[in-house]
Order: sequence, then structure tokens, then C-alpha cells
Amino acid sequence: MTSESGTKILLAEDDNDMRRFLVKALQNAGFDVASFDNGLSAYNRLREEPFELLLTDIVMPEMDGIELARRATELDPDIKVMFITGFAAVALNPDNNAPRQAKILSKPFHLRDLVNEVQRLLAAA
Repeated sequence: MTSESGTKILLAEDDNDMRRFLVKALQNAGFDVASFDNGLSAYNRLREEPFELLLTDIVMPEMDGIELARRATELDPDIKVMFITGFAAVALNPDNNAPRQAKILSKPFHLRDLVNEVQRLLAAA
């Protein structure tokens, strides 16, 4: 039994194949994952129950990942945030109000790297 067993991750990614890969990798690592294909659905779920980590793509329909992260940290200041994106410069732009402590993982990445980064982020106090 790993220490991250049962840790709840909310995943928002509009690319179906990518979302499936991410869910499988995170579940294989022992995480409890709820996944959505847009930011609005993810945000609505976040209002119903707490999650330890928000893992979100930045460019999505209805509500982008930065807006989702901003709202998520308003709901729960303790939630950890990680952006997955092909546009790291967008996430790093200080004008977009992304949570400052958010981690950014640039696509493409290996699933092992994702799991390692998630574990590292969750282990940080």
C-alpha cells in the first residue's frame, strides 16, 4: 500500500486520448482520479467534494485551466495545482492570475515523469 493511496486528483483535459492515458497512469500509481473533459464540469465537481490536487490542461472549452485553477484555489486554498500544457509560456505569463505555486508540466512528457511530478508536488508541505 503506497502512501498516496486514496489521494484524490481532479483531472481536466479536453483531449480524450490524453485524458485516458493520464487517468490510467495515475490510477496505476494508486491515486483516486475524477476526470472531466472541460473546466466547467471539473469546477462543479470540485464544489461538491475536496481534492488534494487539480491537474488541468490550460487550453479547454467553456472554462480554461487557468480560470479553473483560480476558482479552485478560491474554493480550497490548500489544493495543489499542476498545469499540463503545450503552451508553457501562457501559464508562466504573470498577467493571467494563475496560482503562483502551480507546477507546470510541458507536453509531450512521459507518464512516469507525470507520476513523479505529482508525487513530488503532493509530498511538499
